[in-house]
Amino acid sequence: MKLPSSRYYAWWLAALRIFSGLAWLSHGVAKFLESGRYLPPNGFMPRVVAAGVQNSSGWYHGFLLQVVTPNIGVFAELVRVGEVLVGCSLVVGLWSRLGGLGGCFLALNYGLADGSFAHLSAIGMPDATFFALSFINVVVPTGRVLSIDALFAPTTKPAALIPEIVDEPAPVPPAAHEGSLGAGPSDVV
Repeated sequence: MKLPSSRYYAWWLAALRIFSGLAWLSHGVAKFLESGRYLPPNGFMPRVVAAGVQNSSGWYHGFLLQVVTPNIGVFAELVRVGEVLVGCSLVVGLWSRLGGLGGCFLALNYGLADGSFAHLSAIGMPDATFFALSFINVVVPTGRVLSIDALFAPTTKPAALIPEIVDEPAPVPPAAHEGSLGAGPSDVV
């Protein structure tokens, strides 16, 4: 059975990258279109952070309480701009791995804030799904086709690191000595 070419897989990876980007864009753009429902003082973001302060513990609890809560407006803007930038990066394939890393950072913070990453049941949660989709874009070259990254990729293949196999000449047998068969140098008179 012959496996499909790597180019075939690159198209599927590009589809996954674009889907990931559209998912991030759908969340980020909605936060711009419906700002009142998202931004402080009465929006979704302050309620999520308040719940995060109650659900989190350790260093992240302190971070939410002492850094995020007093600067909730700044963090709300960073989140919605970050989601749109990650989405655009992945959809058009510009710095795909960096976009995936940004998506991992956002999803990780969402999971830490709502405490969902503390339970095994978090695997089915949207935060974990967004993290997994973003992580795939970090570790797999999803920007090889249908992307701006592909325009800047090298067009020549690197030299193979497989050593060349060279036939060696057959070893030459030692010269036969004159005399009787099996006679060694000490037997010759």
